[in-house]
Amino acid sequence: MKILYMNPDRGIPVLGDKGASVHVREFITAAAELGHEVLLACATLGSGNPPPPARIACIEYSVTDAELHAACIELGLPVSALSDLALRREISRLAYDRTFAARVLGHLGSSGFRPDLVYERHALLHRAGVRVARRLGVPRLLEVNAPLVEEQRRFRGLRLERESRAAEVESYRGADAIVAVSAAVAEHVGDILGSQQTVHVMPNGVDLARFGKHQGGSVLRAQLGLGGSPVLGFVGSFKPWHGMMFLLEVFRALVEIRPELRLLAVGDGPELEAIRSRVAEWGLQRQVSLPGRVPHAEIPAWLDAMDVSVAPYLPDPDFYFSPMKIVESMAAGCPVVAPRIGQIAELIEDQTSGRLYAPGDQVACALALLELIDAPEHRRQMGRAAELAAASHSWANVVEQALSLAHAPAVCRAVAQ
Repeated sequence: MKILYMNPDRGIPVLGDKGASVHVREFITAAAELGHEVLLACATLGSGNPPPPARIACIEYSVTDAELHAACIELGLPVSALSDLALRREISRLAYDRTFAARVLGHLGSSGFRPDLVYERHALLHRAGVRVARRLGVPRLLEVNAPLVEEQRRFRGLRLERESRAAEVESYRGADAIVAVSAAVAEHVGDILGSQQTVHVMPNGVDLARFGKHQGGSVLRAQLGLGGSPVLGFVGSFKPWHGMMFLLEVFRALVEIRPELRLLAVGDGPELEAIRSRVAEWGLQRQVSLPGRVPHAEIPAWLDAMDVSVAPYLPDPDFYFSPMKIVESMAAGCPVVAPRIGQIAELIEDQTSGRLYAPGDQVACALALLELIDAPEHRRQMGRAAELAAASHSWANVVEQALSLAHAPAVCRAVAQ
């Protein structure tokens, strides 16, 4: 099957280290390994990791002043509104989306690529995939990773809320089937559509071949001077809700009673410098390693250097994530300690493949970690159980299930009409 994969969000560089960037590459790689031919149309290529096995059409994110002015007029806004930078960014998204469909179709025409399916990653204020699929007369599968309008409004501020919600509704309704990465996301989509009939929950996956290698950890431990010390690990974005500051506070208490303990926290983000400052303030420079950004291809070796992986997400009544770092840690044979929240409670079996604690409870988190620190054989058993549990979360399985929706009877009937 020939697949047009659309990623119109310029905030997701395909070759970058974001979880969303990894998701795009892994999905395409698995699709190619299953024998499908993929053309990726994206807004930002980025750098830092090898490209996925696909033809790549980077539809440059460029919006002219004339297009911005036209968008303002259509929205009933004065051109002076563009002086508001946040509003300008949202208007730019709308203007870019209006040209994205035509530019993608133009590339398909010039390249001779005739897709059998449009697979689109949902993006804020974007609905071009609806027009592309209709023009081509092929099914459109929409992948939804978050309630983007609510997320934008809550964390970054949203000026064009009415337009954002209208685009969201059109994008959802224009999909023949929707892939939601968690039950919480599926519920959100169902609330918008009034039904979950076309919505299918498919959690994020993992590359089992790469993360199950169990090599490279001893070299890293030697380079970092970790020796035989028990190592707690964190892999992810240093964003407030990922809970790295929470973990550092727990670690500070643990190291008082287990001074041989080490913490290896891999990643980058807005909280990294604050974490570095706190480590220095608390005199933990010898116990805590903060290597910063690491290419995703190297993460398996870093996980191999850890004894326990921690995913310390903070309490959130609307936790909708499908954390790749948890299934990747499990596939690497590393037991995970995490809060009992959202999809996490479905991924980790407490006391078998990891430990769960009440969200936000530092004492419970510390006790769970202490249990694994002091019981190396139990820890290794958990790691083996985690690896077995991760086997059902391969990207190959995820992609095969997702693409099978294109051949579902309801989808075929919808496209034929």
